[in-house]
Amino acid sequence: MKLFKAALLSAFALGAWCEQFEIPEVANIVGKTLKEFGDYVHFQGNHSQASASTKRQSTAYWYETIDHQGISAFGPSGYTVFRNVKDYGATGNGVTDDTAAINAAISDGGRCGEGCASSTTTPAVVYFPAGTYLISSSIIDQYYTQLIGNPNDVPTLKATAGFSGFGLIDGDKYYTANLNWGSTNVFYRQVRNFIFDMTSIPATSSATGIHWPTAQATSLQNIVFQMSAASGTQHVGLFCESGSAGFATDLTFNGGLIGAQVGNQQFTMRNLVFNNCVTAISQIWDWGWVYQGISINNCQKGIDISSGGSSAQAVGSVTLVDSSITNTPIGIITAYSPPSSSPPTGGSLIIENLALSNVPVAIQLTGGSTVLAGSTGSTTIAAWGEGNKYGPTGPTSLEGPFTGNSRPGSLLSGGKYYVRSKPQYNTLAASSFSSVRSAGATGNGVTDDTTALQNIINSATAAGNVVFFDAGTYLVTKTLKIPPGAKLVGESYSVIMSSGSFFNNINSPQPVVQVGTAGSTGQVEWSDMIVSTQGAQAGATLIEWNLATSGGTPSGMWDVHIRIGGFTGSDLQVAQCTKDPGSTTINTACIGAYMSMHVTPSASGLYLENNWLWTADHDIDDPSNTQLTIYAGRGLFIESTAGTIWLVGTAVEHHTLYQYQLANTQNLYMGFIQTETPYYQPNPQAPAPFTAVSALNDPTFSNCAGQAANCYDAWGLRIVNSKNVLIYGAGHYSFFDNYVGTCNTGGGPENCQINIIDLEGTLSNINIYCLTTVGTINMISEAGSSLAVYSANVNVYGDTIALFQLAAGSGGSGTSPTTTSSVPTTLSTSTRSSSPTSSGWTFLGCYTDNVSARTLVNGEAVPGGAAAMTVEACQSTCLGLGYSLAGVEYADECYCGNSLSNGGGPAPDGNALCDMACAGNAAETCGGPDRLDLYSYGSGTTPSTSTTASTSASPTATGGWNFRGCYTDNVGGRTLGHGEPVPGGASAMTIEACQTVCQGLGYTLAGVEYADECYCDNSLQNGGTIAPDGNLQCNMKCDGNSAETCGGPNRLDLYSYGYGNGTAIP
Repeated sequence: MKLFKAALLSAFALGAWCEQFEIPEVANIVGKTLKEFGDYVHFQGNHSQASASTKRQSTAYWYETIDHQGISAFGPSGYTVFRNVKDYGATGNGVTDDTAAINAAISDGGRCGEGCASSTTTPAVVYFPAGTYLISSSIIDQYYTQLIGNPNDVPTLKATAGFSGFGLIDGDKYYTANLNWGSTNVFYRQVRNFIFDMTSIPATSSATGIHWPTAQATSLQNIVFQMSAASGTQHVGLFCESGSAGFATDLTFNGGLIGAQVGNQQFTMRNLVFNNCVTAISQIWDWGWVYQGISINNCQKGIDISSGGSSAQAVGSVTLVDSSITNTPIGIITAYSPPSSSPPTGGSLIIENLALSNVPVAIQLTGGSTVLAGSTGSTTIAAWGEGNKYGPTGPTSLEGPFTGNSRPGSLLSGGKYYVRSKPQYNTLAASSFSSVRSAGATGNGVTDDTTALQNIINSATAAGNVVFFDAGTYLVTKTLKIPPGAKLVGESYSVIMSSGSFFNNINSPQPVVQVGTAGSTGQVEWSDMIVSTQGAQAGATLIEWNLATSGGTPSGMWDVHIRIGGFTGSDLQVAQCTKDPGSTTINTACIGAYMSMHVTPSASGLYLENNWLWTADHDIDDPSNTQLTIYAGRGLFIESTAGTIWLVGTAVEHHTLYQYQLANTQNLYMGFIQTETPYYQPNPQAPAPFTAVSALNDPTFSNCAGQAANCYDAWGLRIVNSKNVLIYGAGHYSFFDNYVGTCNTGGGPENCQINIIDLEGTLSNINIYCLTTVGTINMISEAGSSLAVYSANVNVYGDTIALFQLAAGSGGSGTSPTTTSSVPTTLSTSTRSSSPTSSGWTFLGCYTDNVSARTLVNGEAVPGGAAAMTVEACQSTCLGLGYSLAGVEYADECYCGNSLSNGGGPAPDGNALCDMACAGNAAETCGGPDRLDLYSYGSGTTPSTSTTASTSASPTATGGWNFRGCYTDNVGGRTLGHGEPVPGGASAMTIEACQTVCQGLGYTLAGVEYADECYCDNSLQNGGTIAPDGNLQCNMKCDGNSAETCGGPNRLDLYSYGYGNGTAIP
């Protein structure tokens, strides 16, 4: 599968929001994976029972015995949040089948399950006391659920020998061919404190521990996967095929074929241990992934990131830090093999501080050759990478060692970055917790709970107790102040929600929750809660952190999220804030916040883990998840003078001026960080509806004057006058231009906005590992100059720089770079005195092109493939196919036609962007990004234009079948409605095999797709049509005959039986 460059499809279906987008490149990878692992998805056991287990002695846990008074403020009357599975009949005795009782506990109360899009009104905590819970089929998770076991005596979910289902826990069930919830929309859930015992399931069975496609504000913690280690084992511990984010920590995988088989846009995994797995980690796909503190022991293979192979890499990037591999023959398997591998930056990999012990091959290329030798003794890889490098100019190719980050000592513990898992306070008794509802707070989302909350926070902290926020929504009308020494714990993401005029003065912003005051010192711990606003709150800063923590244990926030609008009770929903891209009027009633979180100059020593600061782009409680326009001024602003701050698995989305801003600060560890900019921009243009405040170092966007409107879009990341900022994995995404999603196509064009990362002022030791951007022209800008452009760093859907190092820089006021500055420094601009031509060909100049609407509609291969591209090769190919126009583009692409289509014409900037050397002859120039070097045969005049697309030469018709061209397809709505197997299965796919099957079933249309798929019908369905880019993406060899072509990703090679090209297809 080709997942790169201008050949990629548009990622998005118009009119949907990002979380619902079906990205064809991802859908195809996931579809392939589900086909390959279909036995796991549809696993059926033999329904025999396991032997009895011994009952264990239980150790008390405070959460089991505390009074449970939590409510859903906006849920059904009498709704119960907390459920103990034993109250529903589960025994935990290891003998009785507890499946039905556990599923009853989870689903009770009309919760958001099968057919429900999403909901915040039916949250639940499902608690498992100590015991062994025998299950014969999957535990089915519901939306907004926390499954929690006793951490003092971890409960076991033990599968019977005849277990059936996709995971002991199925986190998103396939009731149909599709997941119940779109995996990029599964928010707010946890699973923690369990043992998954699969050892009674036969080793050769395709069994899974947990099926976990997932998105933001979710986590797995403290789980042990016990799988068969017998020869031939097929067990898989964690299976995640898709999603838009995730966090996992403190997981142990024992035995099994694969410990973790994972694919997602981005993920942070920390403190994972793999023992005696065949393969510890099998990476299906990603845009970016961080593994921190991973330990792989006695496995056959460590981490396999070679999915798709060198010609179709599916893994975008992986960052591996502070980890170890022991007694494992092969440490890492990669498919990165420049310059032939594709996409060009696929398989980007950064390793820092990896200890090896008896690992003979550290890194192996798929197929068997050694990239980096290991040792039968002990050695440490200090810093090694592969991918594109900027230092800060580039790109240059990196495949080898480099000088790693200079780590500030204040961020370290034992030579590694400091980490701390979310405290569960399991050694404390229930008497050490003070309930806010017992203290008079209502949590009903209506009553003003400010005074009651403040009183219990003060008194509990003074007494050394933990403040327990029973489930509920707690309305506050004044600032809630958290003193040094406080510990706050929520239940099912308890919500603190601001309301009223106190927080609605944009000229006098006020914190909703204030941690410490300027100059205060001490420590605070806060977990499992949400801070939100209700209605217009133009002056609300949701969290202000002033507390300085030095020495001892840093302060921390775990699973504490910000949610601005998009939920019942917020008064920022469909009724108030539905998007209106056709209007330029700003709805001031939808200004939901001034800033999400402010870490002030006096603050220091703060550890943040798994935090999502989200301005809602859609309404979670609307059945259609309708898009919203809500304005929130600023995301996470850190201006801590002393710094010493860790951000582990954080995300900030949809704020007007920026998502992350670091100013006058130092000593930060950040990884993975993820952003999305607002979908409504540039309508209005930033900073509207806010005003830039110089005291806050706000960007002014003043230098966007005279540039395109999408220069006035929010920054994903700004770093100003700072040092020692070390970023381990980053994804900065722009998916829309005023709700239009055609601006962001994998491989280009990517122009939803012009810039996304801004470096300004005096900077030192600013380094980014594995940076991926989507939908932006300039990936990194410093002081008004573009340092990197997307077109030089194309990856799996997004664009990736493996290593960016800015040792020092100085940058004035920080102008916004223009699009004309976005030329890679390695690609020099050429001025031609003459251009190479074959006899009879005339050079016409540099012409515009567009990936979704080609100027020359027929993309053609040249002899020797893309690596052999020259001007003459393209001209010869086009002439041989009967075309009079030939165009070369992006170093290795050839296009043909007899007229110009789709508005293509001479480039307004002349030859400036036709500057890329031909892949087959560096002395020639072969166009550039969205630029064709155009040639005509037999005439030097301007070519005619046409809106009719022609197709290239067709394969020879056989047995009454006629080739009709390369047609569009979509996994959500097939062009040919009947997918059919061929004899011998997918690996035997040929054109003839598919035609024979379709004809035998009475169909007159046959289509082959994605190398091994066959589709049949008698008419075209769901708007399928001739591909706008000709045959360019029908480029995959048939699995059963590599001499034939069987379509491509979302592209069918289409054949009709009994009628040819002169007859329209029904």
